[in-house]
Amino acid sequence: MAFWEQPVTVRVPATSANLGPGFDSMGLALELFDEVSAVVTSGVGTIVVEGEGAGELALDDSHLVIATMHKTFAAMNIAAPIVGLHCVNTIPQARGLGSSSAAIVAGALLARGLVVDGDQLLSDQDLLQFVVDLEGHPDNVAPCLLGGLVLSWGNPVHSLNRQIHESIKPTVFISAFNVKTEHARAILPDHIWHHDAAMNSARAALLMDALTRDPSNLFDATVDYLHQEQRRPAMPASLELMDRLRLAGVPATISGAGPSVLALAVSAEHETAIAQIASASPDFSALALPVSPAGAAIISG
Repeated sequence: MAFWEQPVTVRVPATSANLGPGFDSMGLALELFDEVSAVVTSGVGTIVVEGEGAGELALDDSHLVIATMHKTFAAMNIAAPIVGLHCVNTIPQARGLGSSSAAIVAGALLARGLVVDGDQLLSDQDLLQFVVDLEGHPDNVAPCLLGGLVLSWGNPVHSLNRQIHESIKPTVFISAFNVKTEHARAILPDHIWHHDAAMNSARAALLMDALTRDPSNLFDATVDYLHQEQRRPAMPASLELMDRLRLAGVPATISGAGPSVLALAVSAEHETAIAQIASASPDFSALALPVSPAGAAIISG
């Protein structure tokens, strides 16, 4: 099997998953990107990390991009070559913005992109299924790969990609502290009440309409019954911030498994409230991030 000699560079967006009631099934791609390059080499493999995660992320084969590349080569029945990897990261690590999903998507795209005719060995749909299987759920990897607002379901996975209403302006409150996704998932109860399931399914259905057609229902549509309140002990400051935003009338949710918080402004009043609350929240950095209509892409190579 032949490899391209020139480096391949991919750009992968941050994502905010769940969006309240869309637990493990809905997510948004945001305009905050990691750029990751890989080149096949005959020498010693190297890993360079700049920006977020520098000095913290592994610099060996356990690095998530490299580990994913190895698994992707194996899925294509190709022996993994030695590669040089260069990561320029702007997505914060372990903050609920899909950093691990971005690494998984980057690794899969890089491995396929380094192989001549790699897209013949791993189709776009196969690639989506592959990264969902690696991550375990589609709510981050699907919007990272596809862009925009994505609803995913089923196994094999199916995804519905839509663009959100033009009046909706996301702001992410990035926490100064992190919470590992594994911990945030482990504290969830094993069982839920039928009443909560019914209430949540109604809000999730309303959420798709509010995000794409009628944002006037967005506040009600972002109410969750399955995971946010259950995670309060692990991230009390995040839930308290979400509470303050919602008391001000702003549609707000925990971003992914937290601890960052997503606010969705649909009016000037919402924007004013977000700015005021941001100035009074020293443990969070507020960053306005438009939705990225495009997902991960090879930008060179």
